[in-house]
Amino acid sequence: QAQLVESGGGLVQSGGSLRLSCAASGRTFSSYTMGWFRQAPGKEREFVAAIHWSSAIRYADSVKGRFTISRDNAKTTVYLQMNSLKPEDTADYYCAAAIHSMPYIEVRPDEYDYWGQGTQVTVSS
Repeated sequence: QAQLVESGGGLVQSGGSLRLSCAASGRTFSSYTMGWFRQAPGKEREFVAAIHWSSAIRYADSVKGRFTISRDNAKTTVYLQMNSLKPEDTADYYCAAAIHSMPYIEVRPDEYDYWGQGTQVTVSS
């Protein structure tokens, strides 16, 4: 069983940067695909980025070139560096773990097994 705790959210001006962190418990963190999702008020939860246990990475088109996902297996932590933030990036951001070591990068919320509590990101214009 994995427990995930996000941190790093906050209020930032348009064009600014934030770095989210997600600390995970679990002895086999290196075998998990770790993902970031976000949910804005009144909208469905959407995929942002994921880093596979093989280190392959996938991004949503809306964040490509602005966001960078990374992981530190020794610290069992995954990061999301968010640059050039826009007001439309405003949402609650969730870290998630897919623990079944699939040979592909999971991008649907229902493919993930464990979720953090979320951290709020607000980008002002």
